[in-house]
Amino acid sequence: MDRLRRSKYCGDVGKEDLGNPITLMGWVQRKRDLGNLVFLSLRDRTGICQVVCSSDTYPEVHATARTIKPEYCVAIKGNVELRPEKMRNPRMKTGDIEVYAQRIDILSKSCTPPFVVEDGVEVSDAMRLRYRYLDLRRPEVQANIILRHKAAMAARRFLDENGFIEVETPVLTRSTPEGARDYLVPSRVSPGHFYALPQSPQLFKQLLMVAGFDRYYQIVRCFRDEDLRADRQPEFTQIDMETSFLDMDDILDLSEGLISSIFKETIGLELSRPFKRLEYKDAIDLYGIDKPDTRFGMLLHDVSDSVKDSEFKIFSSTVNKGGVVKAINVKAPHGLSRKDIDLLGDFVKNYGAKGIVWARLTKDGWQSPIARFLKEKERWSIENSLDFDEGDLLIFVAGNHDVVNASLGNLRVHIAERLSLATKGTYNPLWIVRFPLLEWSEEEKRLLARHHPFTSPVEEDIPMLETEPLAVRARSYDLVINGFEVGGGSIRIHSRDLQQKMFSVLGISEEEGMRKFGFLLEALDYGAPPHGGIAFGLDRLVMLLAGASSLRDVIAFPKTQKAVCPLTGAPAEVEDKQIAELGIKVIKKEG
Repeated sequence: MDRLRRSKYCGDVGKEDLGNPITLMGWVQRKRDLGNLVFLSLRDRTGICQVVCSSDTYPEVHATARTIKPEYCVAIKGNVELRPEKMRNPRMKTGDIEVYAQRIDILSKSCTPPFVVEDGVEVSDAMRLRYRYLDLRRPEVQANIILRHKAAMAARRFLDENGFIEVETPVLTRSTPEGARDYLVPSRVSPGHFYALPQSPQLFKQLLMVAGFDRYYQIVRCFRDEDLRADRQPEFTQIDMETSFLDMDDILDLSEGLISSIFKETIGLELSRPFKRLEYKDAIDLYGIDKPDTRFGMLLHDVSDSVKDSEFKIFSSTVNKGGVVKAINVKAPHGLSRKDIDLLGDFVKNYGAKGIVWARLTKDGWQSPIARFLKEKERWSIENSLDFDEGDLLIFVAGNHDVVNASLGNLRVHIAERLSLATKGTYNPLWIVRFPLLEWSEEEKRLLARHHPFTSPVEEDIPMLETEPLAVRARSYDLVINGFEVGGGSIRIHSRDLQQKMFSVLGISEEEGMRKFGFLLEALDYGAPPHGGIAFGLDRLVMLLAGASSLRDVIAFPKTQKAVCPLTGAPAEVEDKQIAELGIKVIKKEG
């Protein structure tokens, strides 16, 4: 018998195919056996099509259909007919038609799957990842992977149309540890030496600028050995860009065009441009964090001046010691009970705060544990600055600036999620610009680069590198959408002298700098152009586009929070022979 050849995808069958023979191939979603009629729901990545097998017309086909079970892989040839009017399904893309089978070939049988392969079924993440090839058959997951493909293609089209050249950079490179831990790869031919998997193509894309490829891009895999969470994976994908001879405004404009094109081509949404910009300092003052969700209000308000002389000693003593008191207003109706408020106090302890102070406004005045400690003038000042109306709930946190901002900033997001304040399907892109160039590491007792050590300082701040390094601002920028950092970049240092000065501030000696980054420093001596760039997290961007809650929903073969692949069992032990060839010794940790 001749092999059947697919002529149509399941989800593409429509009224234009009526009366025509077609051949479909896919997996059986479900079977309904009504005796002389067997109905098969046949699924492929485009959708589901109903197949009818009748004992009256093709008894052999009917007999075969009765043996078929869910997830059998089959090929079906038949004619397309209209469903009876009362049997049409407007919720299905192919709900007006059905295929009357004339031939069925079972291409492959299936064991009973460990879970039903369809959307809406409650299955543990562990089970989904263990049988990921089955989970990937589900329409919802396939739609996410197809959305990812469309986003990547939209990016490539836009960048190609704007003169960018795609260049691949090495995956096996040298370790230049600045930031997260590197994944190391031992070299067999150079015992005792190691490659590192790239955390980003940062140094290579800067070298490409020196080489004259003034508009580079790459959709690139990157690797970071760090603790994981729902929006982080050990291996991830970036849309990586670098340009020469452009300033920050040019790069942000190009980036907005790229992101807007991706949104338009994937989910059909026109983003309003230009995107709003906010300096880092203002973002912290207003939102408490540097990746604010601006789809809702509840801004942070500094009420230190209002309470600095109050009889509530926690507030007044905090201000007098150089701390700050801030508050947010949860507008009525919010439905938060006293028990809920107590839980909010526990929440902020995760960010270093000792707790919260609350106040409600009723028709009889303030209802709060601190009401009697505040003078009328102090209460009026707070009411005025926070637009405090009847039914509203004020939440105060006192302490040092970092703790207060982090506590209230994250509490703001937590409450918004609890009260569903952010409208689903809306996207508020926001640029955060001029981050601090440096930060102090209490653990390492030294200054660290906030982004990376190749970020250029704001020109007028360069003289402060040696006198007030923590006051120096960076020519850096992050794109935040709905509270997620989607991309980040900076204008780079293109002067060897300034790069050496930056290393010196970071405590990197000239010898160490040459050992780690000598190839870059040498390149800066050969006519390096002014340059800068940005990288967008493709995984996180697609997660937002899909409305998913985890990166695992938009990555074909993701890992768990322990960086384990349940499907393949990676990481795994290897044979002693392989270890010996590498000239290394494995020391197993107890426990």
